[in-house]
Formats: sequence, C-alpha cells, structure tokens
Amino acid sequence: MQLKKIKQFILLLVILFSTVCCSAHAIQSIEGQRHITIKSTHVQGVPKSSSIQASIDGHTLTVVFTENLGQVSIEVSSVSGGETQVESTPTPNGVIFYITDTGSYIVTFLLPNGDEYYGEFEVTD
Repeated sequence: MQLKKIKQFILLLVILFSTVCCSAHAIQSIEGQRHITIKSTHVQGVPKSSSIQASIDGHTLTVVFTENLGQVSIEVSSVSGGETQVESTPTPNGVIFYITDTGSYIVTFLLPNGDEYYGEFEVTD
C-alpha cells in the first residue's frame, strides 16, 4: 500500500513539473509581444473592436480577427508619411505584416459596412 502511494506521488510530481515547464515556455514565447489597443473612429452599428486583436513583436505585426466581419481592408502606414502597406482579407483569420523601418505606425481596419477602427504602435529595434 505504501509503495502505491509513493508511485502516485511521483506521478503527480512529474505531471506538475511538466505543466510548469510548458507554462514557462508559453510565457517566454509571448514575452516580446506588445498588444495594440484597437479604437473606433466611425461605427454605424454594434462596435466590433473586440473582434480585432493586434500585436507587435519586433518588426512583425500580427492581426487576428475572432469573428466573421466580412472582407476587411487593412492599411499599415507610417506616421511620418513613409512606408504604407495595404491588404484586404476575409475574416475570421489572421494576417502578418513585416514592418521594415523603425518608427511610429497606425494600422487601420475598414469593414465592408463602412465601420473603421485603428491602432497605434511603435516599431523599435
């Protein structure tokens, strides 16, 4: 009976250790990511800003749509007037942009119904 309890205890420790290791790896993988707050500029109906998630990690901008918003136009533009990227994508899905230059940027989302959202972010080395 004592041996069975020792085996159960060791098994519990192994499971606990593997869970802690996996959690630590997940924290490390999102360490450099910064969340971008999405704001609305023109909304006709129910606000959908919570359905648009964006983050910047170094020079990589990641955008995820959590619900079907239709065909969304995405524009990434430099505040200084330099680099601009435009893409149109069906939703729900994700899109990745590579921002070549450091600086201040705005990402703008135009939904098919005319609703417009944006987020401001910085690209640093």
